[in-house]
Amino acid sequence: MSVQELDLKQEPPCTSGLGNYLWSDPPDEKKWADCVHCGMCLESCPTYEQTGQEQHSPRGRVHLIKSVAEGTLQVNEQFIDPVFQCLDCRACTTACPADVDVGGLIEEARGQIRQAMPLTGVKGAISKFFLHDLFPHQNRLNTLGGLLKFYQKSGIQKAVRKTKLINVMPQHLVDMESIMPEVKEPVKKKYKDVKVIKAKGETKQEVAMLTGCVMDVMFSDINESTINVLTRNGNDVVIPQSQTCCGALHVHAGDRDMGRKLAKQNMEAFKDFDKVIVNAAGCGCMMKEYAELFKEDPEMHAKAEEFSEKVEDISKFLHDTGYEKPNAEMNTRITYHDACHLAHGQGIRQQPRDILLDIPGVDMVHMPNSDRCCGSAGIYNITNPEMANAVLESKMENVPDDVEMISMGNPGCMLQMAMGVQKYGRNQKIVHTVQLLDWAYQKEDRMKEGEE
Repeated sequence: MSVQELDLKQEPPCTSGLGNYLWSDPPDEKKWADCVHCGMCLESCPTYEQTGQEQHSPRGRVHLIKSVAEGTLQVNEQFIDPVFQCLDCRACTTACPADVDVGGLIEEARGQIRQAMPLTGVKGAISKFFLHDLFPHQNRLNTLGGLLKFYQKSGIQKAVRKTKLINVMPQHLVDMESIMPEVKEPVKKKYKDVKVIKAKGETKQEVAMLTGCVMDVMFSDINESTINVLTRNGNDVVIPQSQTCCGALHVHAGDRDMGRKLAKQNMEAFKDFDKVIVNAAGCGCMMKEYAELFKEDPEMHAKAEEFSEKVEDISKFLHDTGYEKPNAEMNTRITYHDACHLAHGQGIRQQPRDILLDIPGVDMVHMPNSDRCCGSAGIYNITNPEMANAVLESKMENVPDDVEMISMGNPGCMLQMAMGVQKYGRNQKIVHTVQLLDWAYQKEDRMKEGEE
């Protein structure tokens, strides 16, 4: 169904569209104005690398988005596929001499697509369940986490795997189940009655922490490590209970209205704090770009810009404010993967590497193309499994063989890289940067107590 066909059945909700974008919040023409289709972006694009097709390149997508705005192309299936096949990894913007914000254009175009052609049937029901009924509700996520924990601990998981019942699911979901981390108590739930988690020793400052939605269910141990490292380095930590999902998954899926609702809730939850610490690259990037969601609301746009200045990735925060360098040796060979939304989205590259190099006994091995996307891209590995697997295969070819650990700063990347390690017969351990620092601190404390 094209936009015009849809328009015969219902009146567009506003008239502030652009060309064949008939709804509010269309792609910003300022973002494509500097694109001269030079091709500098081509080699940086994972989907162009796999397909060799112009419409699956950054400049090709920019041309399509611009064509709809100029009225020479419709919002139809031919437009949808290139826009939703994009990983939104932002590598093209890094490569672009003019810094064309292709990622921003993609997200705005997806918003138009989902208003013009909403998902229906089974796909619509699944999307609504996850994006509206699950991720924004921490209590429901905690219930799901409890069920997953029971599944893991009760013996059901072993039985399902042993009897091959797991194989009734699509292969990419079977692969994801096989590397699912051990589910533990969410940090937000654990500290719900604790107003402030006090610093160990003298307090330097107070910070708030985003616990995330899926992050706190599947990777609560990373959240716990983040708290340990922050308090170890003189920070009182507050976990606002009214915080919610950052909205990245919604915006990537084209649900910008829900993205705005979640953004407003988080801005209110963290309004009394000067620093909001985030340990998930995708969440941090989204929160620093909240202003993009409020282009047509000057008051909220200004508030969002002010809020974004508070948001900081844990590695950058530690690097900029100073941290205690551990004394215990970890004695491991490690390589580092640049999460797209940390390196390309936030420009954070050296800070996590410096933290790792400050841990005694860490031997850092360079990963070629370390800032190449792994194929996770939020839930891209679920919605576009074939392309995600092709991108993952390309990524794993660059992972050095002679390392014991692969470190990174994003939970989605951790799951995807864990699948890569298993699929290609590797034995590397996947770790978050802040985890290794926390482990070094813990080992140092045990040594002081004579336990090691």
